[in-house]
Amino acid sequence: MAASLYIVVEGEDPGFDIFVNGHALARNEDALEQLADSLQVAPLLQFFSADENSMCLLLEQGAGDPEWAHHLPEPQWFDPADGLASVRALIRFLVESPVSFGSETLPILSELREYERVLVKTQKYKLRWHLAVSWR
Repeated sequence: MAASLYIVVEGEDPGFDIFVNGHALARNEDALEQLADSLQVAPLLQFFSADENSMCLLLEQGAGDPEWAHHLPEPQWFDPADGLASVRALIRFLVESPVSFGSETLPILSELREYERVLVKTQKYKLRWHLAVSWR
């Protein structure tokens, strides 16, 4: 079962494409968290929040207990500038040290650039965002 970290933008339809792959970021999340800590930026999972839609997807995919889905707190939303600070710091490091993640470096960089694209648009439209997780 492969995980994916994807972006959820506040509202029904933000008016732009928010698709991001997120598989390489999920596979390397522990190492990226350590890297973010060393770069003194927020780790990506600090922006995680569960909303009803993402939890329903998890239940459809066979993950979790349907009972806890009824007791979810309100989702947290984050300022895109905060996410951009982390994403851009990680991109800078990986561009300067491309061997850091071996064969995963290019997929991670590609996905971080997808995140950057979505977060720039999220900021432009003055919306908020959070990360969610999907398992397939």
